[in-house]
Amino acid sequence: MKTYLVTGAAGFIGANFIKHMLAKYDDIKIVVLDLLTYAGNLGTIAENIDGVRCEFVKGDICDRALADQLFEKYNFDYVVNFAAESHVDRSIENPQLFLQTNILGTQNLLDAARKAWVTGKAETGYPVWREGVRFHQVSTDEVYGSLGAEGYFHETTPLDPRSPYSASKTSADLFVKAYHETYKMPVSITRCSNNYGPYHFPEKLIPLIIKNILEGKSLPVYGDGTNVRDWLYVEDHCKAIDAVIHHGRVGEVYNVGGHNEKQNIEIVKLTIRTIHQLMTEQPEYRQVLKKKEIGADGQISIDWINDSLITFVKDRLGHDQRYAIDPTKITNELGWTPETCFEVGIVKPSVGILRTKMGRGYHRWRLHEILRANVWITLIPQRDRVYVDESQRGCFLIRERPLLFVSGSSRVSPHAHSCGYYPVPLAWQVSRNLYIYISLS
Repeated sequence: MKTYLVTGAAGFIGANFIKHMLAKYDDIKIVVLDLLTYAGNLGTIAENIDGVRCEFVKGDICDRALADQLFEKYNFDYVVNFAAESHVDRSIENPQLFLQTNILGTQNLLDAARKAWVTGKAETGYPVWREGVRFHQVSTDEVYGSLGAEGYFHETTPLDPRSPYSASKTSADLFVKAYHETYKMPVSITRCSNNYGPYHFPEKLIPLIIKNILEGKSLPVYGDGTNVRDWLYVEDHCKAIDAVIHHGRVGEVYNVGGHNEKQNIEIVKLTIRTIHQLMTEQPEYRQVLKKKEIGADGQISIDWINDSLITFVKDRLGHDQRYAIDPTKITNELGWTPETCFEVGIVKPSVGILRTKMGRGYHRWRLHEILRANVWITLIPQRDRVYVDESQRGCFLIRERPLLFVSGSSRVSPHAHSCGYYPVPLAWQVSRNLYIYISLS
């Protein structure tokens, strides 16, 4: 059985990756290491954390002692590093945070892996590595900078980052390459284009547009909306990473693109049309709209869901004009190609968000699985839903049971008593009949 350390797997791409891996392979074990920052949602992988094939550890990739403990305990065969601060706007506001997590965190993992995987020294002086191990760095096409109207990013394109975020990812990539050159560490890197799909964090373009439509808000578009991105469906990206870590050449970089080059304004308009079409075909979805105008037919009107919602705002500082990936290398070497065209893929996250808002998109999480994940939660009532306090994210709804405070340890949250909820008896905590439903919104 192969064992994987997957960092940042409570985030968007990482969550999809572990779902892909657990569905495809029976003989693997995954340990998720995630700090559960603002973009981490334990609810997205709750159904996968069973304590047997998949375990969760809350922690920081910058914590060397923790990394060493995990390598010693689980004897990892693979490290797949998704953990990163990834939002460009946030990097402009606080560049130092991106240096700490993206650069120092990656170097910390590299060193922990080196300590655990080196078995001796060859006559050449280079380390001897345990057979079959691999450190894989998940990177971005933004390390290449910006393109003009023509051309594509190739693996040999010079690195030319333009934002604090892309500079930090470039630095992390260079550290990975340096460990390969200096220590002959078995590594690989994938650089992907913009991802979209299930569990996308709502500050990103597509889920933000959907959220604003449902809330009846304007749709902000930077500059004139002509910035171009190549869009890759997240499940296709996960398949590419799977192919690279198992069959890709050691020390190589592989570009992963979706052949879906579109201007931002095109993305926004297509998302508007998709939501409008879904609500036309299934009028019950209109119930989730905050703006409920009644039309002449007596139904909630969606006539206002059109391009007039678009508002152009001041452009982002240093906004790259165009990204476009050439994935020829991974196609030729590993046979990978993107399978999902954008017009089809965009429907999936749209339907997912609508069903979640309708109350159909909840993941059922048994209470004993929460305890196995070693987390503790305060449930705070707000109308008919319950929100999680502190580092946890998502909406929790308990059905067929009263609201309560759940503790995975003897500690009591300072918010518990003020909310009128107290720790339940330990015997009841492990009841397999109690379910918590976790919204993916």
